[in-house]
Amino acid sequence: MGPPLLAFLLIYLGSLAALLVQSFFALDHYTAQVVHRFTLSTYAELFSRAHLDIVSRTVGMAVTVTVAAALFAFPLAYYMAFRATARRRAFLTLAVLVPLWSSYLVRVYAWKLLLAKEGIVSWFAATTGTTRLLESWLALPIVGGPSLSISMTGMFLAFLYVWLPYMVLPIQAALERVPRSLLEASSDLGARPAATFRQITLPLALPGVVAGSIFTFSLTLGDFIVPSVLGNSSYFLGQAVLAHQGTSGNLPLAAAFTVVPMAIMAVYLVGARKLGAFDAL
Repeated sequence: MGPPLLAFLLIYLGSLAALLVQSFFALDHYTAQVVHRFTLSTYAELFSRAHLDIVSRTVGMAVTVTVAAALFAFPLAYYMAFRATARRRAFLTLAVLVPLWSSYLVRVYAWKLLLAKEGIVSWFAATTGTTRLLESWLALPIVGGPSLSISMTGMFLAFLYVWLPYMVLPIQAALERVPRSLLEASSDLGARPAATFRQITLPLALPGVVAGSIFTFSLTLGDFIVPSVLGNSSYFLGQAVLAHQGTSGNLPLAAAFTVVPMAIMAVYLVGARKLGAFDAL
């Protein structure tokens, strides 16, 4: 496995190095040609207000999805690890994994249909008489669209759905490694279940939460399909990279945009390593 692994690392790291080098070039806007000369002008352009809005919007969505995924995944993982019978655990594990077997695009477009004005959400609102409530909710800035199928909330729901399994499984694995003897000792010493959870279960499960957050955060950070299908005119990082390397042909700026999530994830992984997340993978 030595030579193949070495070749893989050379190709992978070489590609990243080429990408980094490309970001220090610039586009001649008169000739539309890339000037292969070292310059920081591309990064100066990257730090413009419009481009920083793209970065902050993407990071904000990634953080929101990660926090929500942890809040939804932890109770399910806890039940699977401590309360469910073997049959129920197998059923729930299968239920978590089955969506991953279907096409990613099918799942995203399914959410677009569900959230459309003609979809089941609008039908349910009309049936239950909550249409006015839904319309007033759509007027909120956080939603950001004429309907849920073209909104920030629609993107959030789709992201949460498609990445949730990547949070459930690491947390479940971390919880299953919690020594039952510690829980029994805590109970024998008179600790209440809430105190046992706060002082033993949660700290020992934290590496699993951080491990799951690596997947949900990084996958949301670089995704361009969900924002393209469910988003409005506000760009995300993946869309910006696609647009600049495709339509405008500004490869240096596309490379600089790509360096941003790489730098964010490098810092994130250092912090995750210190919290023991790699042990839960």
